[in-house]
Amino acid sequence: MTDIAIPVREFKMPDVGEGLTEAEILKWYVAPGDTVTDGQVVCEVETAKAAVELPIPFDGVVRELRFPEGTTVDVGQVIITVGAPGSEQEPAAVPQQIEQPAEQDAAQDAAQEAGQDSGQEAQPAARQPVLVGYGVSEASTKRRARKSAAPEPEAAPEGTYYAPPAAAPVAAAPVAAPVNGHTVSRPLAKPPVRKLAKDLGIDLTTVTPSGPDGIITREDVHAAVAPAAQEPAQAAAPEQAAVAAPAPSVPSDARETRIPVKGVRKATAQAMVGSAFTAPHVTEFVTVDVTRTMKLVAELKTDKAFEGLRANPLLLIAKALLVAIKRNPEVNSAWDEDNQEIVQKHYVNLGIAAATPRGLLVPNIKDAHAKTLPELAGALGELVATAREGKTSPAAMQGGTVTITNVGVFGVDTGTPIINPGESAILAVGAIKLQPWVHKGKVKPRQVTTLALSFDHRLVDGELGSKVLADVAAILEQPKRLITWA
Repeated sequence: MTDIAIPVREFKMPDVGEGLTEAEILKWYVAPGDTVTDGQVVCEVETAKAAVELPIPFDGVVRELRFPEGTTVDVGQVIITVGAPGSEQEPAAVPQQIEQPAEQDAAQDAAQEAGQDSGQEAQPAARQPVLVGYGVSEASTKRRARKSAAPEPEAAPEGTYYAPPAAAPVAAAPVAAPVNGHTVSRPLAKPPVRKLAKDLGIDLTTVTPSGPDGIITREDVHAAVAPAAQEPAQAAAPEQAAVAAPAPSVPSDARETRIPVKGVRKATAQAMVGSAFTAPHVTEFVTVDVTRTMKLVAELKTDKAFEGLRANPLLLIAKALLVAIKRNPEVNSAWDEDNQEIVQKHYVNLGIAAATPRGLLVPNIKDAHAKTLPELAGALGELVATAREGKTSPAAMQGGTVTITNVGVFGVDTGTPIINPGESAILAVGAIKLQPWVHKGKVKPRQVTTLALSFDHRLVDGELGSKVLADVAAILEQPKRLITWA
């Protein structure tokens, strides 16, 4: 009797960025035996630029997940295999270890062939070998060592704590739930809810679901967070345009904590080192009275044109920088090392530095120079909300020209920021505080802040940099210049 081969389709790790060579699997949303459809998200991966959800491009039944969560996979490697719809062939389990000895793979494969030759009952329909480390494609048999593997607890020296990777599964009793007719040992929750729980450090198996059919909702995750830890984060995040990363639980007697450097944090470190030692940085400072700007912010909050939008000091600072760039367009440039040219740009993609649980991100507002104040407020609010949810796309972080970093939300007066690679300047905004200030010949309490502008001295000389910084300060001191200078 001739076996009929069941077609198996392979889904390879795509290049989700521009020229990226690897990505880490953060979370699987399917299990072996699940039915998937074209366009369904099967996993979330993290590249050096962003976390991205991967949809599968065909229908079928999941046969094998080639890599467990927390594994870094090269672009082009097969990460999941899918059988034809209706296939009843036994699915392979998710691998718990990346490597098996080649001798063991060969022995198991040979044992299968020997069993078929001796007349024993064969596996259905010419089964392809799906052992861990021995896939259906010759190109996929060579595996990387799992980077997130931690040493056994007894091997660690006393007083040393090894922090697990952020994507590592939390040890807890699994909750069985039916998905597509297949029992999966994980709680039911949508991808954004899983991402939220991960960012907040919440184990979904400990959350009581309130949604239909036992689905965990965002409210359930928030309810699982201690109120004392929840309120400060919610109060600070809207004004900060930043998100604080949850701190790992460290034993009280630990003397060291080791955290793997990968993904966005690794890419940021490399980019900052490259920028600091490639572009000659110059930083200038100015302290300015922004009392009138703060009054204008209060007025905008009650303006009908800003209904549903957020008016804050960062909005007017961003607009002031855009006006200053319009008055001094030479600052909006880039250095082309290959062609030894200065590329002056006639558009402004305004970057906003944001601290997220995955590290520092700098998404930018495209064509910010062409936006009205309400449009800029809407774009800024959307940018902040997307960063807080961890959904910033790689495209949103490409093509920036200048950047603003708001260190004042942390109570810092000022700093010397490092230029985002490929850009010409970055403006740091310090804390706005009530200070004694000479106003109209008298010392009065005024709202005061310090601005710091770092710029690439290959592109921007001292005079040009000083003019840009002075213009921003002048606008914040007299906001009516937004009209007269624009």
